Amino acid sequence: MIKNMPPQVSADETSVLLELVEQSLARAGDVVELGCYRGDTSLLLERLLERQAPEKRLWLYDSFEGLPSKTAADASAAGEAFKPGELLVSKREVVERFKKAGLKVPRIKKGWFEDLAEENLPEQICFAFLDGDLYRSIKVSLQLVEGRVVNGGVIVVHDYNNPELPGVAKAVDEWLATHKKARLNVRASLAILTV
Repeated sequence: MIKNMPPQVSADETSVLLELVEQSLARAGDVVELGCYRGDTSLLLERLLERQAPEKRLWLYDSFEGLPSKTAADASAAGEAFKPGELLVSKREVVERFKKAGLKVPRIKKGWFEDLAEENLPEQICFAFLDGDLYRSIKVSLQLVEGRVVNGGVIVVHDYNNPELPGVAKAVDEWLATHKKARLNVRASLAILTV
């Protein structure tokens, strides 16, 4: 059993994430998370990096304004609870959680993913966790990281087969259609993309 289980990510998903990050650490590049919410998963990622690859950095990105508005691709009767502004948390709260845990505070960038430029990300990425919940957020996240992920690096997208969030699968499937060399593996509700 994993201690301090993140409430937004299941035990199975967390185990898979940590396993994939460990496998990615041998490659060049840093670890990024787009859509960190309260930082539950981020804390686990930083703890792993400090223990196994202290030379690598964790980079976090979030609007810190909650979810954006949905698009037509996100329409789902099951997902009516996901409204604009939901999942709101402050950047300060995330920073304080890292300090309280005695962990190095990662680089944290506040902003909507559409407002980020590729230059806001590290030069090289060995592992990217995308947890934007909605079509546009995942689509933009994939575009941001694709040019920075090293050969053999891994992109993991949360909620790939979640019926409440159909836009996630749509964004991933569209991206895969234009990136023929990428491989998809699905474990739990995670889309694992190897580039």
